Amino acid sequence: MLGPFTACALQLALRRAAVTEPGRARLGAWEPGDVIVRREVWHGRPLTAWGGTVVVDDPDLLALYMPEGSPLRFAADFFGAPHPWSYRDRWVGHGVLQLQRPGDRYAVWVFWEGEPREFTGWYINLQEPFRRAERGVDTHDLELDIVVSLDGSWRLKDDEQLEEWVRRGRWTAEEVAEIRAEAARVGELLDEGRRWWSEEWADWRPDPEWPQPTLPSDWDGVP
Repeated sequence: MLGPFTACALQLALRRAAVTEPGRARLGAWEPGDVIVRREVWHGRPLTAWGGTVVVDDPDLLALYMPEGSPLRFAADFFGAPHPWSYRDRWVGHGVLQLQRPGDRYAVWVFWEGEPREFTGWYINLQEPFRRAERGVDTHDLELDIVVSLDGSWRLKDDEQLEEWVRRGRWTAEEVAEIRAEAARVGELLDEGRRWWSEEWADWRPDPEWPQPTLPSDWDGVP
């Protein structure tokens, strides 16, 4: 398993050696430090946007970083009410690192807390598989999350809210059942100790020379 630093170095070396052929996509679309837009899109309708930075972009892993101060934007209507974070326009606190593989219905988020920037555990964010868009990536949060403690134990987060989202028209009862089944599947992998990501990400730090992310005024345009 490659650590984050080895993976970044290998990615850059492969890019320098690669030759793009007609009809064949080059390895990765972005370079480390590129600023992108991460949007939550529901049935073609953009609902939220974060400004983020690319850490790694290769065929098996897309790692994004939302540093402190990253801009946030929300649609005025979020299934009949304001978005729960609509009072925020910036990310507050240590940045969040997001590790995701193509096709997965979840991303592994990495948080740090306090003045010493202490790693607090892994956070499994259930979401639709990410899709590349003109300015970044689109996905949609599935609300149900898994919090993994330092000792390896885990718990579900926000399961009790799913029925309310059915009532508000975000999902059907069948779709909620699928979300819960995905959480159960990931939970089984955790119980078996099958983690595909490197533990080294817990000690990762961003490049201080990277630019601060921004968001375009028309973030909610399609695509």
